Amino acid sequence: MDRALYIAMTGAKHNTLAQASHSNNLANVDTTGFRADWQQARAMPVFGEFYPSRAYSMTERPATDFNDGPMISTGRDLDVAIAGNGFFAVVDQNGEEAYTRRGDLSVTPAGEVINGDGLQVMGEGGPLVLPEFERINIGEDGVIGIRPLGAGAEEFLEIDALKLVNPDLQNMQKGTDGLFRPEEGEPVLPNDPIVQVLSGYREGSNVSAVQELMGILSLSRQFEMQIKMMKSSERMTESSTSLLRLS
Repeated sequence: MDRALYIAMTGAKHNTLAQASHSNNLANVDTTGFRADWQQARAMPVFGEFYPSRAYSMTERPATDFNDGPMISTGRDLDVAIAGNGFFAVVDQNGEEAYTRRGDLSVTPAGEVINGDGLQVMGEGGPLVLPEFERINIGEDGVIGIRPLGAGAEEFLEIDALKLVNPDLQNMQKGTDGLFRPEEGEPVLPNDPIVQVLSGYREGSNVSAVQELMGILSLSRQFEMQIKMMKSSERMTESSTSLLRLS
């Protein structure tokens, strides 16, 4: 009976882990530029000094869904979205370069350009810092132009350009902080001039709330089934113990 008990136990455990993946996706359904995690389960035979007669379940996140999210028009000069493939470069919490699709930008009182997560955005010349300005414009190529304080209506100065990269998606791994980094090779990717951005737009999350809810409900039913199997295993063990006592 222990085989059925432990198989049901691991099934319930990994149903819970899968729930965490779906719950994280659902919690980020309104997060700008969020990329959903795929979740799957597979049977894993247990090998050792015996025949691999037991197969436990294992939940894993094999990849990230890189499909584009919806483009939301905001008309805000500091909102930018990448058209097609590509990423913005930002400085992560450890001071290292990482990559994201989040383009809801703002400027701090010190002139630092940050995104909605509070991470400083990288330019081609390093972390972006802007002087005081009356108006800002971000072109399709990511070039940032500003009208300085007190300047004429047609006077714009090019300050820097957003660092835009376009890596091989199969080589990109999503971290627990939601940022992307290359799995192999150089940790800092080169700028790609082909990547274009849309000013006045932000990219929404590519999470489907309906699909995530359906996945959560399905996993809940599976969890209940595993609990019933554990209870059935317990009853059969008690019945076997009773028969042994009678004999």
